[in-house]
Amino acid sequence: MKYRPSRRTRRFGIGAAAVLVLAGMNGPALYRFSSDKYHHYEINQPEYKARNGHWDVVNVPEEYRINTIHAALLHTGKVLLVAGSGNNARNFAAKSFRSVLWDPEKNTYRNIPTPEDLFCAGHTQLPDGKLLVAGGTQRYEKLKGDVEKAGGLMFVHNENPDKPKTFPAGTRFTGRKNGKTFESKDPVLVPRAKKTKNRKTGKVTVTASTVRVYVEALRKGKRYQTGTEDNYRIHGLRGKDRRNFYGIAQKLSFDKKDFQGIKDAYEFDPVAERYIPVDPMHEARWYPTLTTLQDGRVLSVSGLDEIGQVVPGKNEIYNPRTNTWKYLRKQRFFPTYPALFLTDGGRIFYTGSNAGYGPDDKGRTPGVWDLKTNVFKTVPGISDPDVLETSMSVLLPPAQEQRYMVLGGGGVGEDPESTAKTRIVDLHEDRPRFRDGPKLYAKVRYPSSVILPDDTVLTTNGSGDYRGRGGSNVLRAEIYDARTGTSRGVADPLVGRNYHSGALLLPDGRVMTFGSDSLFSDDANTKPGRFQQQIDLYTPPYLFRGARPALADGAPRTLRRGATATYRARNASAIQRVRLIRPGSFTHVTNVEQRSIAVDFITSGDSVGVRIPEDPSLVPPGWYMLTVVDDRGIPSKAVWVKVPASRGAAKH
Repeated sequence: MKYRPSRRTRRFGIGAAAVLVLAGMNGPALYRFSSDKYHHYEINQPEYKARNGHWDVVNVPEEYRINTIHAALLHTGKVLLVAGSGNNARNFAAKSFRSVLWDPEKNTYRNIPTPEDLFCAGHTQLPDGKLLVAGGTQRYEKLKGDVEKAGGLMFVHNENPDKPKTFPAGTRFTGRKNGKTFESKDPVLVPRAKKTKNRKTGKVTVTASTVRVYVEALRKGKRYQTGTEDNYRIHGLRGKDRRNFYGIAQKLSFDKKDFQGIKDAYEFDPVAERYIPVDPMHEARWYPTLTTLQDGRVLSVSGLDEIGQVVPGKNEIYNPRTNTWKYLRKQRFFPTYPALFLTDGGRIFYTGSNAGYGPDDKGRTPGVWDLKTNVFKTVPGISDPDVLETSMSVLLPPAQEQRYMVLGGGGVGEDPESTAKTRIVDLHEDRPRFRDGPKLYAKVRYPSSVILPDDTVLTTNGSGDYRGRGGSNVLRAEIYDARTGTSRGVADPLVGRNYHSGALLLPDGRVMTFGSDSLFSDDANTKPGRFQQQIDLYTPPYLFRGARPALADGAPRTLRRGATATYRARNASAIQRVRLIRPGSFTHVTNVEQRSIAVDFITSGDSVGVRIPEDPSLVPPGWYMLTVVDDRGIPSKAVWVKVPASRGAAKH
C-alpha cells in the first residue's frame, strides 16, 4: 500500500518548501543582517574594547554641522573647527564662512564669526595659547572648460623712486598694441622704485618695482584673449604717473585657473573666543605650512599665491610679540603643505610629505634645513619616493629620540598610485637614513595619525585612490608601538575618511576624527560625493582597563624650561611615565605641531615631582597637556601647563 500524506502534512510541506525558497533568495541579506548584529554584539563586549578600543558618533546639532577642513585643540580644552567656505563655491560666492567651537567634555557648540575664507589656510599654536591662522582662499579654481573670461597675470611696474601707489580692485589696463582692456580683481600696492647711487661715479640708477595682480577681460568670449606680450596703459592716471606706472602681461587666455591665496592673518583667542586680525603676510598663501620655532616665532612656507602659482621659495617668519612678518633672507622651494618639523638646534626637518601642488621633480626630497645658513642636507633612503604626496608624518614618541615616521602616500596630483609603506628615520644617527617600518593596513593616502600618551600612535582611514575614487575608502585602524616597532589592528572606524579629514588627541585621552571630501559616492564614479560632516570619537584600549591614575589640577600652571613642580597624584607609586604633549593642529594630512616629550619625575607618597626639559627646540613655548601613565599603560586625564619662552622659576 502506497503512503499518501495527509492534507495537513502536504500544506506543511508546501509551506516549508516556500520558506526554503525564500531563504535561498534572501540568503545574502539574512546573512548580512545576522553578521551585522553579531558584529555589533562583538565590538561592544568588554574584552573586545580592552583589546581594540571603541568608536562612538558625536551628536552634533544640525545648526553646528560644517565641512570641517581644519581642527585645532585649544588650551581651554575646546576644539576650533574651521570650514571657511568648506570647499563649496556657492558658499564662497555668498561669503558664507564658518567656524565652530566645540567643547568635547560638555558636548556644547558655538558658532564663531569668521572674517575671511580661511579654507585651506595654515595654522599653529602660539606661546600665549592663541592659534595663528594665516592664508586662505581668494578665488576658487576654474577648469579650462569652465573659464568664461580671458585672464591671467599682469605685472604692474613703478619707475618713481619717491611715490608708492595703491590700485583698487577694478583698475583697468588697456594694451597699447592689442587695444584690449582687462580689469584687476583685487587691490594691489606698488612700492617705490629702488634708487641706488654708485659710490665711485656718483651716478644714480633707478630700478622699477614690480608686483603681480590677476586680471580678467571685461566681457566673455574668445575674441577678448591675447596671444603675445604687450605693454598696458593704466586708466585714471595723470601727469607723470601715466609714464611711471604701467602694466606688462604675456598671454591672457582661457587656461585653467588654480585656486588663489590671500595674505590675511589672524590670531584666534581661545578665551575671548574670536578672531583678531594681525599684520598680513608678505605673500598670499593657499595650502601653506606654519611651523612654530624654538623662540615662539612661526615659519610660514609654500602655498599658492594671489595668481595661483606655488610661492617660489619666498618664506617668512611671524613674530607674535610684534604681530609682524619678515622674509627669510634666502629662498627655498617646497610643494604645498610640506611636513616641516622643528628639530635639534632650531633646524627644520622636511620628511617629504606634502599635499596638493608643485612640480613632481622639485622640492620633494627629505632633508634637514638650517634656516640661518639656508643649507639643506638630504636624508636618503626613503622608499616609494614618488608617492609621498598625501602621506602622513609623525615625530614618534618620545620626542627626545628624534625618530620620524612617514606613513602611506600617493602619486603627485590625481595619480591613482598609493603605498602601504611606512618609513622611519632616526636623526640622531651619525648618517641618518630612512628604513622601512611595518606595513600599514592597506595601500592608502590621507591616513590620519595621532600620538597617544602611552607612546603609541593611532593611524586611521584614508583611501587607496585620489579622494576615494572607485569606492577606495579604507575603514581600518591600527596602533603602532614606538618602543617595540610593531603595529596591530584595532576597531574599525565607522565611516570612510579621505581628503579634507583629520584627527586630534583630546585631553581625556580619546581621539576625535573629522571630515572627508570624496569626489564620488559610488564605486562606479557616477554620483557626486558629499562632505562627511560626522565627527567620531575613538576610545583607545587603555581606557577600558580599569581606574585611571589622576593628577590634581590647581598645581603650577606655568612651568619654565628646566623648572620643577610637584603635583598630587592618585596611586603615585604606580606611575611609570610622564609626558608633556603639545596640542595638535591638523589639516590636509599635516600636523607638525603634535609631539610627546618625556619628562623626568620622582614619586613620593601621593605626589609626583616633574622637571621640564631645558632644550627650547624640544619644548617650544606654548601650552601643553601634562599626563602621567601607570604600570598598566593607562594615562591620566591631562592637566594644562604653559611653558613660556623665557627661563626662570615656575609660577603658580
